[in-house]
Amino acid sequence: MLWLVLALLVVLCAGAFAAGRALAARRAEGGKAHSRPNQHAAYALIWSAAPAIVMLVLGAVAAGPVTQKLMLEGAPEAVQTLEPFRRQAFLGDAHRVGQGLEAQQLWEQPYAELLPAEGRRAHRIESTLTWGGAAAVILAALLGALFALSQIKASMRARNRVEGWIGGLLFACSVVAILTTLGIIGALAWDSLRFFQSVPPTDFLFGTQWSPQTAIRADQVGSSGAFGAVPLFAGTLLIMLIAMTVAAPIGLFSAIYLSEYAGPVTRAVVKPVLEVLAGVPTVVYGFFAALTVGPAFRAFFNGIGAQLAGGPLDGLGQYLMLVQNQMALVAGAVMGIMLIPFVSSLSDDILNAVPQSLRDGSYAMGATQSETVKRVLLPAALPGISGALLLAVSRAIGETMIVTMAAGLAARLTFNPLDTVTTVTVQIVTLLTGDQEFNSPKTLAAFGLGLTLFVATLGLNLIAQRIVQRYREQYD
Repeated sequence: MLWLVLALLVVLCAGAFAAGRALAARRAEGGKAHSRPNQHAAYALIWSAAPAIVMLVLGAVAAGPVTQKLMLEGAPEAVQTLEPFRRQAFLGDAHRVGQGLEAQQLWEQPYAELLPAEGRRAHRIESTLTWGGAAAVILAALLGALFALSQIKASMRARNRVEGWIGGLLFACSVVAILTTLGIIGALAWDSLRFFQSVPPTDFLFGTQWSPQTAIRADQVGSSGAFGAVPLFAGTLLIMLIAMTVAAPIGLFSAIYLSEYAGPVTRAVVKPVLEVLAGVPTVVYGFFAALTVGPAFRAFFNGIGAQLAGGPLDGLGQYLMLVQNQMALVAGAVMGIMLIPFVSSLSDDILNAVPQSLRDGSYAMGATQSETVKRVLLPAALPGISGALLLAVSRAIGETMIVTMAAGLAARLTFNPLDTVTTVTVQIVTLLTGDQEFNSPKTLAAFGLGLTLFVATLGLNLIAQRIVQRYREQYD
């Protein structure tokens, strides 16, 4: 039915477009029209499609609740006296029976006897609503088209009205994006508030023990859990620093080479190859870290440890011989490789956007190419490059898969890159995976971590904007 309604709607809109164009051309004969025939036709098409789409959306949103209410009001007394959960299951099975499907449950008497009749009633209600909704959509399209066609005349400002519709559509898209963001923030803040009612914010933000395991019974060991998130913040910061140590210089120098030194052929080959890295799924990077980089790093440090063991640095040698595949260094290094295209591609575009007159002025003053890059291009492009680096930092903070596969899950307060650590995002995934009691502090801790992560990334964005604003004034 939906596809049939959409097909009819397309035909009506096309008819409104053609009729609007023909009508505009005929009414403009012998005079000068304000707008072109195609703009009048677009005006008729918009007025035909917009009311129909609104009715379609309203019908899709209201169909379920209306069907449920009608089914409940007309249900036999035996069904209405069921517990809410069983009543919902019965109505769901009635809906399935009405569609010719098997019920999901075996119902005892008298519900088994009532189920076929309720299925037929559900089918009638849904058919009525479906046909009524389809008629409403077609009627709305017809009325909208007739209204638009009645407005068409030579003096009508169809171009301005179409532009107004386009502006309204763009504004609505912006409002949807903003409202979605506000909804996410509201849900995050609400559940975080519930978490902080169980765990004091000071214990969460400054505690050094992270063990969110809570027992079912109060007399079990560790029933209260430990929600000090400092080890998670430290692990996130450590891996982010390692990643940026790899990504920032390589990405920035790659961008300088591509922008200032590479020829057209080299640039046409190297830049796409670098950008291919951005399209590799993070799980592939995780495999690469766990199966290739981790064993290689372990063999390297174990080899150094074997050389140091038995000498003056025997303690260090013994420690290095025990290094395993999973460590912060592996996760950070592979994450840095993943971030190289973010930094290089954005920085390359920013360097190319620097006015050529600045380069020419520098060369005219006798500066070399490297001096021009260091003293002219990099300061001019600093706001954009800072934004690119902060974008990479935000990406590193939010990465999950590589850390899960290469850094381990141990919440450890350490800045040793050879230790296993965990991050905020990995713990959020761990807390929300599997069967969990949603109201427990263990589950709600994920929202507290999410809110902290949101505040951190928001702070980075504000800093980036501040840098851009400050240096933009200098070079505009």
